[in-house]
Amino acid sequence: MDQTWGLLAVTETAVDSSDGIDWFIVVTGLFGGLAVFLFGMDRMTEALRVAVSSRIRFALARMTKNRFLGAGSGAGITAVIQSSSVTTVLVVGFISSGVMNLSQAIPVILGANIGTTITAQVVAFSVSRYALLIVAIGYALAFFAKSDKRTVQGNLIMGLGLIFFGMSVMGAAMDPLRSYEPFIDLMAAMKNPLLALLVGLVFTALVQSSSATTGIVIVLASEGLITPEAGIALILGANVGTSVTAQLAALGKPPEAVRAAVVHTVFNLVGALAWLPFVGVLVGMVDSIGGPLARQIANAHTIFNVVNTLVFLAFVAQLERLVVRIVPDRPEAEPLRLKYLDDSLLKTPTIALERARLELLRMTSRVQTMLGDVLPALLDGPAEALNQVEALDDEVDDLHGQIIVYLGRVGQRSLSSGSTNELIRLMEATNNLEAIGDLIETNLITLGRHRLANDYRVSDSSRQMIEDYHRQVSLALDLAVAALVQADEEEARAVSRMKKKMKAKGHAIAQHNLSRLTADEEHRVELYRFETDVVANLQRIFEFARRTARLAIPTEEQASS
Repeated sequence: MDQTWGLLAVTETAVDSSDGIDWFIVVTGLFGGLAVFLFGMDRMTEALRVAVSSRIRFALARMTKNRFLGAGSGAGITAVIQSSSVTTVLVVGFISSGVMNLSQAIPVILGANIGTTITAQVVAFSVSRYALLIVAIGYALAFFAKSDKRTVQGNLIMGLGLIFFGMSVMGAAMDPLRSYEPFIDLMAAMKNPLLALLVGLVFTALVQSSSATTGIVIVLASEGLITPEAGIALILGANVGTSVTAQLAALGKPPEAVRAAVVHTVFNLVGALAWLPFVGVLVGMVDSIGGPLARQIANAHTIFNVVNTLVFLAFVAQLERLVVRIVPDRPEAEPLRLKYLDDSLLKTPTIALERARLELLRMTSRVQTMLGDVLPALLDGPAEALNQVEALDDEVDDLHGQIIVYLGRVGQRSLSSGSTNELIRLMEATNNLEAIGDLIETNLITLGRHRLANDYRVSDSSRQMIEDYHRQVSLALDLAVAALVQADEEEARAVSRMKKKMKAKGHAIAQHNLSRLTADEEHRVELYRFETDVVANLQRIFEFARRTARLAIPTEEQASS
C-alpha cells in the first residue's frame, strides 16, 4: 500500500497510542471502501451494458446452435456486462418467448459463471496507486464528452478507477489487523476449507453480492492476511452464496425463471462441494502458474468455473430433466397478474424492455385467440361464442394499459439511442395490437350479433372466400409477431409482400359480392352489407398487422415497404 497517500493513511490512525486498534477507523474504512468498490462496479458494468445492450440480445439468441457455442456466448456476454443475473434474465425471456428451449439455455447459464470470474481477474491487478488518476481521467472524459459514446467510455473508466480506489481503502483499513492476535487466529481457522466455504456463502448471501466477497478476499490476499487455501475456499463459498441471490430473485416468478435459478444453484453447489476436497490440489496448480497470491486466487476462481462448466456440459439433458422435475409447470391461476414486468429492473432499461416484450407476447396471444375464434362465432356461432371472444378484449385492454404505463416509466430513465428506438417500437406494437382487439370486440362482435338478430345465412361460396381471407390475415398477424419477437426482418418483409395479394383477394371478394346482389335470396342486400363490412374490418386488422411487422424493418427501408 502506498503510504504517501494522505487520503489512505488510515493505517497510521487505526492504531492508538496504547497499541490498540481504533475499530471505528477499521470498520468505516472497510465498509466505506467496500461501498466505493461496489459503486465503481455498478458504474462500470452499467456503462458496459449501455455500450453493448443493442447487440446482447441477438448474440445470445443466435449463438445456441450447440452447447459449447452457447456456453461461450454466456461467458463472453457476462464477462462484458459483469452480471450473470442479467444474462439469466435474458435467457428466461428467450425461453418464455420460444426463441430457445431450456436445453439450449442451460449452457448459456453455465457459461455465465465463467464470465463472472473476470471480476476477480480485474481486481487482482495491483494498480491501486493509480486509482485516483484513473478516476480523474474517466470523469474528465465523461464531463467533456460531446457524444453518448464518449460519456459511456468515461463512466466505464471512472468506475474501474473507483474499484481500485475502494480496494485501496479496504486494504489500508485492514492493515493494522496484521498484528491483531484474535484476527490472526480467525484467519488461521480459515485453513479449514469447509469453514471458509461457509463463511463465504453466508457473507455473500447477506450482502447479496459475490463481487463484494471477491473484492474483500482479493484485498485480504494482497495484504497477506489469508492463506491460499482459505482464499480459494472463500471464493467457492461466494459462488454458492450468489445462488441464494438467484433463488430470492426467482421467488414468485414464472417456472422458467425458477428453473434458471435452480440450474445456477445446482451448478455452484455441486461444483463447490466437488472441489472442496481438492483445494490443496488447486493451490498447487495456481502456485505452479505463478503470480502474487491475489492473482493465484483469481486464477483458481477461473479454473474451477471453467472445469465445472465443461463437466456439466456433458450432462445438459440430465440437468434439464432434473430442474423440470424440481420445478414442474403450473397453471396460471390469475391470467391478468403481470408475469414479467418488474419494477426492480427499471434501473437496467435494456432488461426492462425485454420483460415488457414478454408481457406484450401475453397480450398478443389473447389477440391471436380473438382473431382465430371470431370468424366461426361471427358466421355461425351462438351468442355465447361471441361473448367469450368479447371477454378476451377486456384482458387485452387491461394488459395494454399496464404495459403502456410500464414503458412510460422506462422512458423516464436515461436510455441509449438503441433502447429509445426499442421503446418506441414496443409502444407502437402494443397500441397496434390493442387496436386489433378493439376492432374485433367493437365491430366484428357487433356484426355477429346483428347476424343473429336477423338470422342471416352466408352462402357457401361467400363463406369460402371470407374464410380464406381470414386465414391470410391470421397468418399476417402470426408473422408480424414472430418478426417483432425475434427481430426477424425476413418475416417482416414477408408480411409487407402480402399487401398486393391481400388487395387482390379483397377485390375478388368485392366482385363476388356484387355479382351475388342479383341472387334470388332473402336479405340479399343486407347480406351484401354484412359481408362487405366483415371483409373491411379484416382488411383493417391486416393493416395493423403490417404496421407491426414493419417495426422490425430498418427505418430507411420502411418507406418502400
